[in-house]
Amino acid sequence: MEKLEMLYEGKAKKVYATDDPELLIVDYKDDATAFNGVKKGTIVGKGVINNQMSNRLMQRLARGGVPTHFVKELSERETLVKRVKIVPLEVIVRNISAGSFAKRYGVEEDIVFDQPTIEFSYKNDELGDPLINSTHAMALHLATAEELDTIRRYAFRVNELLREFWASCGITLVDFKLEFGKLADGTIILADEISPDTCRLWDSVTKEKLDKDRFRRDLGGVEDAYAEVMRRLREHDE
Repeated sequence: MEKLEMLYEGKAKKVYATDDPELLIVDYKDDATAFNGVKKGTIVGKGVINNQMSNRLMQRLARGGVPTHFVKELSERETLVKRVKIVPLEVIVRNISAGSFAKRYGVEEDIVFDQPTIEFSYKNDELGDPLINSTHAMALHLATAEELDTIRRYAFRVNELLREFWASCGITLVDFKLEFGKLADGTIILADEISPDTCRLWDSVTKEKLDKDRFRRDLGGVEDAYAEVMRRLREHDE
């Protein structure tokens, strides 16, 4: 598979064309950002961990009935994926109050919900990725009602599968962000990544934060936390 020109560079990844128009190469970076790019830094080794972790979890999700863009891991930092048109919605599933949810509604962190919540944010950096409801998403032609139903169904299935897996690793899945894309025929599949960048992960016993909140909140030990999550994943991902 020949790697051609760079098509896009985001906050955490670079995307390259290949000699197959339906396949792309994603290259994971060590760059870290928070608060819509206001805070910037580097987490050494993050790209390697996020690439390999995301690939393992994507394969696990595919076995559980959630189609993904994953094709093949090419190297420590590079993965071959299916080309999709990203649906411009961030999909956030929450099991426990934390982060912006706690701040927005004036509640403390660590409230376990009776059932998971789901919310959509409009992917638009200039607007600060505002919350959006499903009728607004349809009004703006971001997704159809059928596509939103599919996205909801897959998002909750991802939550079921990941909660169970992370629990086996001694980790609580607090919340996470997903992105979905459409193949050329319109089929909705899971895209982007699943990593400590996109998930809140707490140690099940100590509730120590093992995710990007350590970077956001200047808690220190960011690299160690990412490495610990990867270590536990390897031990349990047989």
